[in-house]
Amino acid sequence: MFASYLIGLREGLEATLVVSVLVAFLVKSDRKDRLPQVWAGVGVAVALSAAFGALLTFTAAHLAYTGQELFEAIASLLAVVFVTWMIFWMRRAARTLSGELRGRLSDALELGRLAVAVMAFLAVAREGLETALLFFASAQGAATTTTPLIGITLGVLTSVAIGWGLYLSAVRINLTRFFTWTGLLLIVVAAGILKYGVHDLQEAGVLPALATPAFDLGAALPADSWYGTLLAGMFNITPQPSVAEVVAWAAYLLPALVLFLRPRRTTLPAAPTAAA
Repeated sequence: MFASYLIGLREGLEATLVVSVLVAFLVKSDRKDRLPQVWAGVGVAVALSAAFGALLTFTAAHLAYTGQELFEAIASLLAVVFVTWMIFWMRRAARTLSGELRGRLSDALELGRLAVAVMAFLAVAREGLETALLFFASAQGAATTTTPLIGITLGVLTSVAIGWGLYLSAVRINLTRFFTWTGLLLIVVAAGILKYGVHDLQEAGVLPALATPAFDLGAALPADSWYGTLLAGMFNITPQPSVAEVVAWAAYLLPALVLFLRPRRTTLPAAPTAAA
């Protein structure tokens, strides 16, 4: 549930921040007549994201066992690619996101109402589609319950509340620190999703090598215990992972953490040249 909640919170807050910046810009620019186009674009993006999530679930449910495992493996690998790109993109662009959005909205206002709706749609649709894919991939390792759905719903609702509070200037949080900590947690979650994707590839017979168990933690981490279920649902930590799963998990987690935690490069101003 925590992994789903974290995905909903992180992705939902990014979308909420985008919408709040657009709405605040229109209100302060005395262009409230364009607000219906913003909300129309947001509504269509939310509907598209929900339809995409339903399509993933429907497709997986109507495949044979091997096809289902292969489909879930591909979805997991795509989710890892998207979440990695999102984490490092936000790490780089968080400080300039607001200014870039205002500039794009100014250009859209000059083009007309449709351009405003399309901009709001694209800004939210990217986050929504990523959320649907990440949720589908992370929920595969959990038990067949409504817990992942409850988690992601609570995460989205929390992000909407935070975004509304930021818009009203009633909530003050350090967004850079927030995205740093959630980025670290999402890297661990993404490593677990990759591990599960490798597991699905082995179940489908696509990756038969290194399928022997790397170790057995069944005595210390029973699969039917509450903490075993919690770790499996949050980070996909299982008692008997295969060698390939452990290798994939470590090969992703360690380099991603090193790259994410390295200091940002700062560009020094050019030295003044002496006049001739």
